[in-house]
Amino acid sequence: MKGLGELERTVMEVLWAREDAGHQAATARDVSRALAGDRDLAHTTVMTVLDRLAKKGFLERERDGRAWRYHPVASREVYVTELMLGALNETGDRDAALAQFVRSVSRDEIDVIRETLAGLTSKEPPA
Repeated sequence: MKGLGELERTVMEVLWAREDAGHQAATARDVSRALAGDRDLAHTTVMTVLDRLAKKGFLERERDGRAWRYHPVASREVYVTELMLGALNETGDRDAALAQFVRSVSRDEIDVIRETLAGLTSKEPPA
């Protein structure tokens, strides 16, 4: 999965936060309003970024009268996972990269990794 530019990432963060809060898909106006305090962007710029993200496959959109409503195709966690897997594919030695990653995480993160691995290994293989 290809990475996002700075403005694309900012727009996606707005949409992911809305989704996390249980809100419905957003219009370009909704996104513009959400960004108004942080960034001085023209509404047409937001519309262009949303259209580009939809064409790249990061967003789905549906008509709502004259406007489009946008929502993320995947969660923030899925996106970050794809970035991490892409980075692993760039290394010549995935095992070494994974080992270095594990050595760089906190104690709490190690516990999360252990719990996740235990959950995966405790499942019965499909018959």
